[in-house]
Amino acid sequence: MPELETVEHVDLVRYMGTWFEIAKFPQRFEKGLVGVTANYALLPNGKVRVLNRGYKGDFNGKLKTAKGKAWVVDTATNAKLKVSFFWPFAGNYWILELGKDYEYVVVGDESRKYLWILSRTPQMDEAVYNELLKRVQDKGFDISKLEKNPQKP
Repeated sequence: MPELETVEHVDLVRYMGTWFEIAKFPQRFEKGLVGVTANYALLPNGKVRVLNRGYKGDFNGKLKTAKGKAWVVDTATNAKLKVSFFWPFAGNYWILELGKDYEYVVVGDESRKYLWILSRTPQMDEAVYNELLKRVQDKGFDISKLEKNPQKP
């Protein structure tokens, strides 16, 4: 398996804000959720507040939220972070692909068990999505595991 490379640099200020989950590898903590978003806010101590939200079952379902914190572990690039929703457990959050205008991001880690494709908009251009799939597959991810997440148009 090739070594997993991240993007060369992430401007954390530009990265902050809301991202829409376009696709992901299924995870127990997201089971049955639609309309999933992640909101990031830079805190005064340099850490990042994380707020994930999604609706149970359908868009009329109960809103589920998860609050966490993230912190940079590779200050040379800002592309490798740890994220924790339940202290002391933390997972890797590696930024593998990032649009030049921060319009999309691909997040995963070297185990290749976790993968998210996020966008600044609820829908992603199909050609861009397909190009990302090719690049992610080249990085050693099994794209047959990807599930699209419904978003409100």
